[in-house]
Amino acid sequence: MFALLRDPDQATRWREAGAVPLLADLDQPATLARIVGLADHVLHLAPPPERGPRDTRTQALLAALRRGKSLPQRLVYISTSGVYGDCAGALVDETRTPRPLSARGARRVDAERQLRAFARHTGVVVSILRAPGIYATDRLPLERLQKGLPALRAEDDVFTNHIHADDLAAACLATLRHGRTNRAYNASDDSHMRMAEYFDRVADAFGLPRPPRLAREEAARVLSPVQMSFMRESRRLANRRLKEELRLRLAYPDVETGIAAALKERNTACS
Repeated sequence: MFALLRDPDQATRWREAGAVPLLADLDQPATLARIVGLADHVLHLAPPPERGPRDTRTQALLAALRRGKSLPQRLVYISTSGVYGDCAGALVDETRTPRPLSARGARRVDAERQLRAFARHTGVVVSILRAPGIYATDRLPLERLQKGLPALRAEDDVFTNHIHADDLAAACLATLRHGRTNRAYNASDDSHMRMAEYFDRVADAFGLPRPPRLAREEAARVLSPVQMSFMRESRRLANRRLKEELRLRLAYPDVETGIAAALKERNTACS
């Protein structure tokens, strides 16, 4: 197994995990020569650049893969559920037409389009995982809660979706085995909850104050544009394909299970 890294300080960590580090940078296509024709299976986790209408990193990766004498058999891309945009709380499956509201969501759609075209032209099996909010023991909104940042009041709040990092990792492996070509999968757990409710669950579990509730207009005055962008989109993800086609059994089927595991892990580490 190889791990493409642009930060040499991460090499030791990946070696210890059993991977062979390859130093390269998707923002510098000339550095990608070492990956040409190297892998049979590719897991593409790199986010798009922060600016511009296109995902130039995916473009550079695909150009490098095309130069090989042999192409990979499979490629799995980790996209985002943000490609759907605001769905007004509707239950959303993978057949819904992407209508991103944010520039970063639009760049993800561009990446998906590039990858679908690559699959059609080369015959490589390309599958897409659309992930929502990823959480784990070290990826909970504890700092946000400690700062007392607000959540939206009930009448303004949005539905949000989650996936535990361990389940997302398992979904990546399952997709490398069972993913269909040019097929998208919502990589979400079974939870359908409002964003403020999620913050409340974490706060209650870790003994922190629940966030104050504000109207949307008031919240916009104290939260950053990026934070507010996540509060403009409401949807509930359907995950039937994830379970049936990828044959994935979620270790953390809901947020409550994941939060309880995180709390137990923290208490064990502190004892």
